[in-house]
Amino acid sequence: MQSTLLDRPETLERARLSRDPHFDGRFYVGVLTTGIYCRPICPATPPRSDNVRFYPTAASAAEAGFRPCLRCRPETAPGTPVWAGTSTTVQRALRLIESGALDSGNLELLAERLGVTSRHLRRLFQQHLGASPTAVANTQRLHFAKRLITDSTMPMSDIAIASGFNSVRRFNDAFKATYKRTPRSLRTRRAADGEAGFTLRVPVRAPFDWSSVLEFFAARAIPHVESVRDDAYRRSVRFGNATGLMETRFDTASSTLVVTLAGLDVANLLPATNRVRAMFDTDAPIADITRLLQADPALASAAKLDPPARVPGAFSGFELAVRAILGQQVSVAAATTLSGRVAERYGDRLSLAPDVTRVFPEAGTLARARFNDMGITGARIATIRSLARAIESGELSLELHDDPVAVRERLLAIPGIGPWTAEYIVMRALKDPDAFPTADLGLLRAFDDVKQRRIKPKELDELSEQWRPWRAYAALSLWAAHSGG
Repeated sequence: MQSTLLDRPETLERARLSRDPHFDGRFYVGVLTTGIYCRPICPATPPRSDNVRFYPTAASAAEAGFRPCLRCRPETAPGTPVWAGTSTTVQRALRLIESGALDSGNLELLAERLGVTSRHLRRLFQQHLGASPTAVANTQRLHFAKRLITDSTMPMSDIAIASGFNSVRRFNDAFKATYKRTPRSLRTRRAADGEAGFTLRVPVRAPFDWSSVLEFFAARAIPHVESVRDDAYRRSVRFGNATGLMETRFDTASSTLVVTLAGLDVANLLPATNRVRAMFDTDAPIADITRLLQADPALASAAKLDPPARVPGAFSGFELAVRAILGQQVSVAAATTLSGRVAERYGDRLSLAPDVTRVFPEAGTLARARFNDMGITGARIATIRSLARAIESGELSLELHDDPVAVRERLLAIPGIGPWTAEYIVMRALKDPDAFPTADLGLLRAFDDVKQRRIKPKELDELSEQWRPWRAYAALSLWAAHSGG
């Protein structure tokens, strides 16, 4: 997406001059006369065309020597989805960087995890993002820290830890080098944190239908673990040995998710933010997806595409996988009930909210659980135990940065997990935008009126080719139109 966009400078110039919000976060403008880079929606008087340069990412603008604009605040721009216009290796690398893989600066280790050399990884980043992996990691840390400085009352030492700088000195040096001033001098506006914890704001790419997203989570909320009420989503969370409560609301005026975390340490703030972005699909380029999907008359007749449904992610890949197994051949409501029983019996207790009282059990716990008298069939119990053992042993991982192709293969090797379950897990836990369960009965039925007959999985697979790379959005939109999924 990004490389294609940069090949059309006339489009970027029109977007800059019109301050088109659809392009916010999709490219950045470096101003030669000031040495500053801006969002395309910056309210400042637009500079002359011959004084600007376009960059695909904030990191590439920073690496070119520009510093962030204090007026339009690039750190508050909605993110660009990591899979847009990049190779699979770059996608996985970006998600690993988001999870802190380069906080210690070890590029060789990151490349090793990806199965490539560090030289090749740098070349891929320059090709797709216009910046090195280290520059991307540095920009992510700086942007997150800048948001905390401006939008919270957290002490600077806590912000340094939360944003992955590991030391206050390194934190101060980075801000002086980038902003030409100290972090403390940038605190021009102060916002009170929540009484019970930290409050963060996560930018969302418009348009965003909060009510439909909440409706999706409400129908699937695991009792004792999740709750949707008062226009908010609440759930228990786990980071290592730490457990806490997360509440998410949507602020329409600023188009941001307001996330409050209680019971957690500051070091959990950045990973929590990244989980929220995936859960609520905040970075999806909905305008582009809409144009592509609406171009197919058959799909436009069968699905709700104005705009397409977001693809909700999952806070825990393991939790989602267990729920998907419990949901095989039963209704959404039945799967929700069974998941709640598992959480109530085997989950750790939490006492931070009256409607969220359990943390979903870890893989090690369910690998040895009996599941007796819970209404779960023996076959499902065996599948959940096999899944849990694979997760506990490290044979299987369901993190955002994992390779969807490899995860599909490992999931399908577990008895009781078929193509539909594997595809659904990859779609939501790994956020593969092109995941598509072609044998899903709801998707096949969705075209009954359009085709005047029931189509076959092979025909649906062929039809879906024109929806790539956003078939997951087509699936969610079809499910939304026909109350399935």
